[in-house]
Amino acid sequence: MSDHPTNLTTPDDQAPAAPEGSSSPRRKFIRAVGAAGLAASVGPFIMPRPARAAKTLKILQWSHFIPAYDKWFDGTYTKEWGKKNDTEVIVDHVGIPAINSRAAAEVSAQQGHDLFMFLWPAPVYEEQVIDHREIYEEVIRKHGKPIDLAVKSTYNPKTNKYYGFSDSFVPDPVNYRIDLWSEQGMPGGPTSWDDVRKIGAAIKKKSNVPVGIGLSAELDTAMAMRTILYSFGGSVQDAKANVVLGSKNTIEAVKFVKALYQETMTPEVMAWDASSNNRALLAGQASIVLNAISTTREAENKNLPIAEQLGLTKALKGPVRAIGLEHVMNCYVIWKFAENKEGAKKFLVDYIDNFPEHFKESQYYNFPCFSSTVPNLAQLLASDPHKPLGKYKVLADVLDWATNVGYPGTANAAIDEIFGTWVINTMFAKAASGAMSPEDAVKEAEKKCQQIFAKWREKKLV
Repeated sequence: MSDHPTNLTTPDDQAPAAPEGSSSPRRKFIRAVGAAGLAASVGPFIMPRPARAAKTLKILQWSHFIPAYDKWFDGTYTKEWGKKNDTEVIVDHVGIPAINSRAAAEVSAQQGHDLFMFLWPAPVYEEQVIDHREIYEEVIRKHGKPIDLAVKSTYNPKTNKYYGFSDSFVPDPVNYRIDLWSEQGMPGGPTSWDDVRKIGAAIKKKSNVPVGIGLSAELDTAMAMRTILYSFGGSVQDAKANVVLGSKNTIEAVKFVKALYQETMTPEVMAWDASSNNRALLAGQASIVLNAISTTREAENKNLPIAEQLGLTKALKGPVRAIGLEHVMNCYVIWKFAENKEGAKKFLVDYIDNFPEHFKESQYYNFPCFSSTVPNLAQLLASDPHKPLGKYKVLADVLDWATNVGYPGTANAAIDEIFGTWVINTMFAKAASGAMSPEDAVKEAEKKCQQIFAKWREKKLV
C-alpha cells in the first residue's frame, strides 16, 4: 500500500484529483488483490470455486428498507464477487438503532468487520479508520468526480483526510396523500412549509388524518428538523465550523414546528421510531411524511390499495430557501484494525464499477455518488411503471435541493456527535411539547453545541 500521493486535496478543491499515468502507486492495491475484478456488470461465473477461499471479507451494513436488495446483495452480488476474488464474503446486518452501538463496540474491542457502513457521516471515528483517499482516486480515474454531497460527508478539511467513502445517498422527498390534498385543492401536494401547516390543519379537521413528522430521538426526525431549520435560514454551524444555532432564524423555525405540532399532529410523534412514519402513511394515518421512496415502494410491492394515492414532491420552500437533506448517506469505513484492508478497498472500487445494478436492485432507492455511473437516471425515474405514472420524476434534480448534515459546512466530529445525541431533535421537541419556550430550547441546544465543538476543537479534529 503506498503512502499518500503528493497532490493532496485542499478545502478549496475537496474532490481528490484523478491519478496521472497508469503506473501510479496509489492503484497498486487494486492490482495486488487481483486483476480479475468485476467488469461493468457481474456476469455468471463458470469456473469452479476453490474448496476453501484464500481470504475473508467481513461487511457490516444496515437491514435495507428494500428487503429485496439485501437478498440480492447477500445472495448474488457478494457471492459472485467473492468467487472472482477468491474471497469468502460474510455480510452481517443490523437495524438502524444498532449501528452506533455496534461501531462503538468494534472500536472498543479493536476488532470486527473489514467494511462498516454508516447511514450518516461518522467523523467521530476519524482516528480509528484509514484514509480512504486512494479509493476515491481510483474511482475518480474511472468514473469522474463524486458529487459534492459525498465529499462533504466523508472529508475533513481540517486534517485533509477522507474518513469514509460514500457510494450512494438516498433522497428525502415529501410523501403525501394525493386524495386528501386534492380535496383541499392541491392535487400536486404542498410546495411550502406554510402549505403543510395550513392545509395539514384543514385535512386533520376534515378527515381526522394528521401530519406525520416525527419529534423523537430517531433518524427521520433528525433529518426533518434540519430540513425545516435550513429552510428558515438557520443551521448548527456556518461554513467555517462556527456554532450559529442561536439565531433569530432558528427561533423562528422552532416556533413554526411548535405551531405545526399543535395544529396538525398528534402526541404519538413524540415517541416514533425510524419506521413509524412509513407505517402511519401506509395505514392511512398520516396525510404527509418526509421519507425516502421505501414507503411508496412498500405500498407498490405489497399491492396495497393506498399505493396509487401516494405522491412525491421535492424539498419545500421555507421563508429563506427550499432545501432538503439526504434521507440517509451511505458512508463505508475501513477500520485501521480491519484484517482485510486491501480486499475492502477493492470491494468498494468494484462496487462503483457495478453501481447500475445496485441502483436497479435497490428499486431506485440508492442514488449514485458518482453521477456518471447512472447517466440515464432521469429517464429511468420517468419510465417507472407504477401509478400514478411519473411520480418519481421529481427526484431527477435532487442534487439541486438536497444537502448534507452539517450544512453549510462539511460534516465534522462535532456535527456527528450533535446528530447522534439528538440535540436538534430535543430542541424542537421540548418547544413543541411546551416543556420549554422556543427561546429557552434554542439557548439550551446552542450551549450543548458549543460544548461539543469545544471538545472536538481540543482534539484538533474541527
